[in-house]
Amino acid sequence: MRVSALLVAVSLFAVSPALAQNRVPAAMAAAESPSVRLAALFAQSDADNLKRNPLYGLFRGDTSRADQLGELITDAAYAAEKRAAENELKALAAIDRAALTPDEQVSYDTFKWQRETDLAGLQPALLAATVPRPIDHFFGFHNFLAELQSGESAAPFKTLKDYEDALKRHDQFALLLDLSILRFRQGMKTGVVQPKLVVNNIIDQLNNLTTGGTDASIMMKPVQTFPNDINAADQVRLKAAYAKMVGERVNPALIRLRDFLKTEYLPVARDAPGLGAMPGGPDLYRYLVASSTTTSLTPDEIHNIGLSEVARILKGMDEVKARVGFTGDRAAFFTHLRTDPRFKFASAQAMGDAFRAVGKRTDLVVGNLFDTIPKSPLEIKPVPAHREKTDAAGSYQGGTPDGKRPGIFYYNAYDLPSRSNYGVETLYLHEAVPGHHFQVSLAQENEKLPAFQRFGGNTAFAEGWGLYAESLGPELGMFKDPYQLQGRYEDEMLRALRLVVDTGIHSKGWGRDQSIDYMLANSSMSRTDAIAEVERYIAIPSQALAYKIGQLTISRLRAKAQAALGSKFDIKGFHRQVLMTGALPMAVLEAKIDRWIAQQGGR
Repeated sequence: MRVSALLVAVSLFAVSPALAQNRVPAAMAAAESPSVRLAALFAQSDADNLKRNPLYGLFRGDTSRADQLGELITDAAYAAEKRAAENELKALAAIDRAALTPDEQVSYDTFKWQRETDLAGLQPALLAATVPRPIDHFFGFHNFLAELQSGESAAPFKTLKDYEDALKRHDQFALLLDLSILRFRQGMKTGVVQPKLVVNNIIDQLNNLTTGGTDASIMMKPVQTFPNDINAADQVRLKAAYAKMVGERVNPALIRLRDFLKTEYLPVARDAPGLGAMPGGPDLYRYLVASSTTTSLTPDEIHNIGLSEVARILKGMDEVKARVGFTGDRAAFFTHLRTDPRFKFASAQAMGDAFRAVGKRTDLVVGNLFDTIPKSPLEIKPVPAHREKTDAAGSYQGGTPDGKRPGIFYYNAYDLPSRSNYGVETLYLHEAVPGHHFQVSLAQENEKLPAFQRFGGNTAFAEGWGLYAESLGPELGMFKDPYQLQGRYEDEMLRALRLVVDTGIHSKGWGRDQSIDYMLANSSMSRTDAIAEVERYIAIPSQALAYKIGQLTISRLRAKAQAALGSKFDIKGFHRQVLMTGALPMAVLEAKIDRWIAQQGGR
């Protein structure tokens, strides 16, 4: 999942404030019950969070404060988040957990884990290692906000107010870009700086956003065509206003940031890619590992799990090699997979068509494993050109709960000769159905949940589910072609390699080239993909660990349930239990599945 989805998922603690404010007098008599107090806490937390972070509301389809970005990356913003976490944890501790229903206990435990994790990350030592690095090439708000203003993201451009709101956001965007320079300067004084390769990638992105001037900017797209109900006079006025705002405010701010990074920051950026080479980096990495995986596993433990998984998956690849009759060694087989023309897409259109074909096949059989199907529609689109060079092979952006904005599966056609067609089945299963599209949409559509469970979450669950969804391929009639099975192994291998390489970079001093070479030696991925992957791990430490750790947990829980329930095991029921309470920390999910096993009469 990319930034637009993840930004919304970081810290949404929410249900509709109406739940707390519009209770009838009879209900007020029970206001001191633990259940009502818990709901009131979630409601107040949501209302407060949306005041601090209006963009979260925009991604949920609420345009009431769409003219505001919120106070981002300021000292006041971090202090406000810290106070909120402290106050909400105090209020939560005053509620008797034992008096809650089982589902409420799941919500209680999830909220507690998230707020404790947030609070830990807001402590001075970790902030000192984080705040002075406000932008990277993967989760940088320079890209995110430019896309938000393009008419191709969550911000609507349907009414005159929508267009006026976006103009106000543009002005704030420019201020935020200048503030980021101040944050970078702060890090230059303490040695808390980004690696050179990250800085160079950001510079490339800023060039992409500004090349061609105002007319070529993606932020001018909304005024290239207008809805029918915006009159001609307003269209003329808005075109001029957008040209002035983008040309005289936003683009100059993007160029200022680019020039600062190129001339002042790049010379002092660090050569070593890992956090271990930065002041405060080792402690920050340990925190990030715990946050991303929702476990207490150490970097060393995760590194060793990765080595074990790599060895296991290589055996499966060797079996595919034998099955297709390839007589060379493993390295030769990987070269064959990388270079044989039959494994390449004829065009970007053919690539999209291949994913759409897999989608049609999946839709016919997914009901065999799931009795909860999202209402939200799904679109399949190429990654926007301005970010395709540094983007993942596939990604997902969630839609809105009402279905007015569909979920989107993005496929990446950049450097098309480096893309392999034997991975279409597994990538679709992960990003679309029954992967992220199911996981995100089912949570959002479940109005019974507190909104921090509907819209929030954690990477281990979200990406763990995506990788688990890949493993359902055989049950959905996939991977009958041995090369598509190889594609499944390749994607699973990628997630195992991440355990080794991410920890290698940030806790063992691995360099960029060493990491790329390790990935190429153990998979058939192209050098283009390996470079993008390694540079991603460098930019966003620990995030890539979550996939395999989450998947291993979900798969282990399924095996546990099958062993305990035997013939009473219901795969649809298991999937319902996993998905219908949103993205849970791994320990909370395990406790929930254990309770379900007991309720089903498990041994």
